[in-house]
Amino acid sequence: MTNDNSAQPPVRWGILGTGTIAHRFMTGLRAVPGAEVAAVGSRTAATARRFADTWDIPRAHATYADLAADTGVDVVYVATPHSVHHEAAVLCLKAGRHVLCEKPLAVNAAEASAMIDTARRTDRFLMEAMWTRFAPATAAARGLVADGAIGEVRMVQASIGARMAYDPAGRLFAPELAGGALLDVGVYPVAFASMVLGEFTSLTAQAHKAPTGVDSQVAMTVTGPGGTLGLLGCSIETPIPRRADIIGTRGSIALTDWFCPTALVLHRDGAEPEPMDFPHRANGFEYEVEEVHRCLHADRRQSPLMDWQESLRIARTLDTVRERIGVDYPADQR
Repeated sequence: MTNDNSAQPPVRWGILGTGTIAHRFMTGLRAVPGAEVAAVGSRTAATARRFADTWDIPRAHATYADLAADTGVDVVYVATPHSVHHEAAVLCLKAGRHVLCEKPLAVNAAEASAMIDTARRTDRFLMEAMWTRFAPATAAARGLVADGAIGEVRMVQASIGARMAYDPAGRLFAPELAGGALLDVGVYPVAFASMVLGEFTSLTAQAHKAPTGVDSQVAMTVTGPGGTLGLLGCSIETPIPRRADIIGTRGSIALTDWFCPTALVLHRDGAEPEPMDFPHRANGFEYEVEEVHRCLHADRRQSPLMDWQESLRIARTLDTVRERIGVDYPADQR
């Protein structure tokens, strides 16, 4: 779904961070009518200027604080590693900017709660950039479930993984950077199961750990209301097939590359499979941008599709998983 922004002023974006995810976000952002990129902020003048030149952005700031203080910016996309999400988002919210923060919202629930409290106190918009929620294929899957196309939902299966080169000092494996499979990619299956099942009533987890002590592979089972079940997995040591299934009493919905899907297959009992395609207009990031625009134009401070309570619930679940598998970070002690 696209927005008719003809009667709305443009939304002026700032990009905080200049890594790979920021470049991918820019591709999606540029596909959204009414989106203007006003500024970028980085940790150095050189990286900010290089990003600005690549994307033809008017202003390049050598610090995150300077970007936050830029009154020509309405909303900031926080594209840093998640170990810096809390610090960067709070900085921007206190400066009067709205914030779209890359997933996971924070390292732990305490940081997520502080970010939400800051957004509430400053009367600013804050949303976790869980792009899965806003993809048209995901919306179609939710609609099929709501319409009873697969009967009563009883189970969700979702997994994601890739083999990553081991680097004990890198963000994926360093405890001080909140490394591990769970926070990097495991947030996707947890959030997907939460979307389908609702609040979990119980959870079990097992993990294999890297030499640095962070989780490199995690298997989880969750129980939802009415005895519904979720079987979830993530890894940074194995290329797990990226598939999710929503299974009901009269059929199922299968999604591949489900963390931001472009298609699904509906399986109704006794019927031929029904494939459905939902190609992205750009690369999938455009839909979370459109959601931010919808919320800001409606003067909302949180998204009904990814509200603060949902992000906090996911953060608490991730905390519980880490407690069960024995993984903690320096940030947990603050």
